[in-house]
Amino acid sequence: MAETENIKELSLEDVMGERFGRYSKYIIQERALPDIRDGLKPVQRRILYAMNEDHNTYDKAYRKAAKSVGNVMGNFHPHGDSSIYEALVRMSQEWKLRLPLIQMHGNNGSMDGDPPAAMRYTEARLSKAAGELLTDIDKETVPMVLNFDDTQEEPTVLPARFPNLLVNGATGISAGYATEIPPHNLGEVIDAAVYLLAHPQADLADLMQFVKGPDFPTGGIVQGLSGIKEAYTKGRGRIVVRAKTTIADLRGGRQQIVVTEIPYEVNKAMLVKRIDELRVLKKVEGISEVRDESDRFGLSIVIELKKNADAQGILNYLFKNTDLQISYNFNMVAIRDARPEQLGLQPILTAYLDFRKEVVTKRTQYVLQKALDREHIVEGLIHALSILDKVIKTIRGSKDKGDAKKNLVSTYGFTPAQAEAIVSLQLYRLTNTDVTELEAEHAKLSKEIARYQQILGDPKELAKVIKTELLAVKKEYATPRLTQIEKHVASLDIDTSVLVSDEEVMMGVSRDGYLKRASIRSFNMSDDGDNGLKENDQFVFQGTVHTLDHVYMFTSAGNMIYRQVFEIQDGKWKDTGEHVSQTTGLAADEKIIYVKILKDLSDTGRFVLGTADGQIKQLALSDFQPSRTYKSRAQIAMKLKGSGDLVTDVFYVANDQDWLVTSFSRHGYATRYPLNEVSAMGGRAAGVRSQNLKGDDTVVNFLLIRVEDNPQVGIVTSRGAFKRMAVEQIPDAHRGGVGVLVLRVLKSNPHQIVLVAPVASKTDWDVLTDAGRHIDIKPMDHPLSDRYSNGSFILDVDTDGLPVSFQPVAQEKVNKDQD
Repeated sequence: MAETENIKELSLEDVMGERFGRYSKYIIQERALPDIRDGLKPVQRRILYAMNEDHNTYDKAYRKAAKSVGNVMGNFHPHGDSSIYEALVRMSQEWKLRLPLIQMHGNNGSMDGDPPAAMRYTEARLSKAAGELLTDIDKETVPMVLNFDDTQEEPTVLPARFPNLLVNGATGISAGYATEIPPHNLGEVIDAAVYLLAHPQADLADLMQFVKGPDFPTGGIVQGLSGIKEAYTKGRGRIVVRAKTTIADLRGGRQQIVVTEIPYEVNKAMLVKRIDELRVLKKVEGISEVRDESDRFGLSIVIELKKNADAQGILNYLFKNTDLQISYNFNMVAIRDARPEQLGLQPILTAYLDFRKEVVTKRTQYVLQKALDREHIVEGLIHALSILDKVIKTIRGSKDKGDAKKNLVSTYGFTPAQAEAIVSLQLYRLTNTDVTELEAEHAKLSKEIARYQQILGDPKELAKVIKTELLAVKKEYATPRLTQIEKHVASLDIDTSVLVSDEEVMMGVSRDGYLKRASIRSFNMSDDGDNGLKENDQFVFQGTVHTLDHVYMFTSAGNMIYRQVFEIQDGKWKDTGEHVSQTTGLAADEKIIYVKILKDLSDTGRFVLGTADGQIKQLALSDFQPSRTYKSRAQIAMKLKGSGDLVTDVFYVANDQDWLVTSFSRHGYATRYPLNEVSAMGGRAAGVRSQNLKGDDTVVNFLLIRVEDNPQVGIVTSRGAFKRMAVEQIPDAHRGGVGVLVLRVLKSNPHQIVLVAPVASKTDWDVLTDAGRHIDIKPMDHPLSDRYSNGSFILDVDTDGLPVSFQPVAQEKVNKDQD
């Protein structure tokens, strides 16, 4: 009968409901969802804690991953070793976490979905960043609970010196709840947290000044600012994540699509397989080959196209039908106060800051108590040393240690703790030096105690400590943003340029009309002299640009050739590149003299153009937009008066305020006047008179200067002389004047100006002559001359030729070449 008394009759529905309820609570709270405070699931927290307890940290040697997994399973996490190892490996994968918490030696998987090597082969240790999550855990800062078999204690949360939930994100599925929190940029999140700390009432708009959106470790392009705002408001929202791609021209009129970054958590091997399936099944025409060319320098999927294929149309199709573009759904669910909640950006950061206040408070209370305890002992030791003879006599007269402590307490008023310290004192410390050290320690402790009490008593001081620690983490670990944010979700049938990956490349435009762009890697791998230039050619522009930048190229014949950077043929930096005449006509003697890179064609700036015939004009960018036929025909920027006339210089200014035009003629005349005397007019206008020229005189160059910059110019003459002079020696005048002489007149074989350019410190000149010789000039090595000087000779025009152009060369570059 006793056995049957314990039997209960329950319906299956009640039993299943009660048991499943308990199971659901367990997997929600202690398995699948992260804690809002440290951003970790229990298995992740236990891995980090166990490895830290085992001193398996970044500054120690790697240890077998199997040992770490065994420690976690045996002491804290009574589940399968495979699930523990899987969690450990994920925390080491830099394509999954924005700030990896584990460092591994060996195969830890790949973006292709390859599994990691077995844990008996791999080695692991905590990363330095993981140490920031565990800092101060030994100072009673977080609650500790018994483990599953009541043999050890484990933390319920880690102190977390940075908002790991947002930085590394989280993904998980439990009963009735799921979470999908994307990784974010550490620097942005900490800046937002610091701002919220100082402005507790800050709204989402304030915080989004800092947190622009997700920052995936795999980069890519995020589209949909409204989806980001919705997610940061409600905890749920949808964005589009798109791969970064470029379309490159190949020989024979072919093109290829190069994918350099793919969306977060997309399996690269499956993506390549899917694109190749579309080619084999002829779902899309024009793809000839798909290759994965990824290497240790970066990801690269090359989709080679057939001749005359519509590259943009194919790319649009791939965006729509493969994981080159995916939808990412925010579902920011985390455990707060033991309950799963869907939260926006502001509540997550607020919860984190509240937790940090609690951690710093508990830590300060802990170190304060330690300091007070030590201060108490030090005070006892100082007092004991002041009556040392009496203390020694009392101890010697005692029966044993316990009696000695009792006598010290009763006779001299020491506390038991002080008495213990006194009787344990070693004889060598009974010196004057030790008294001095104790007094110094007491002063230091008093100062520390006052600081700790100040932190505990003043919320502003507490906030300062939190801010300082957050900014220290930012300084140590912050990295530039990897993911590009775009406001709108792009339609798949929009203009080509909108869908081109905005990436940084190296671009070059030569005086003779050769254009090229190459990857930064190709440029860095090329030797300094291996730039592909033909003999006697020079770069007009060489530098890093973005593929969506706009390029305005002005020629000596008054034409403008427009391109977007991505339209310039991509190749190796050592290649010559394409000539503009392949698409746009260019006369035999026409040279490119000026290149302007623009981010936005809605800029309010103006171009200033001047001719050898002495004309000048301003041309507003807003009135000089690329024509519909820009790929095949150049636009007229300035109408030239005579057949021998040419454009000498072009400048670009935001406005004409404070700028002075300084014009130099071949016969040595120079004039200076305000730019605002020059009218703005259309492209086909010839301009207005800049300098009044006598006889067969022509303008060699004109410059735009500001007087407050104390500008200097270098002048090269027809007899091979160079002189450096200050522009302030040229008096102010009005537009259209003859000017003043800046060369000394000689009766026979007079000097004439052939080149004028501004002189800058740390910049040398590479002068090219009509004989193909390169002459190096160090302008700052020449003395500053007055305007009646003809300078000093630097070349022999009979043997070296007459200078025709120059190129500034930074002295760092010169020194590097010489080395």
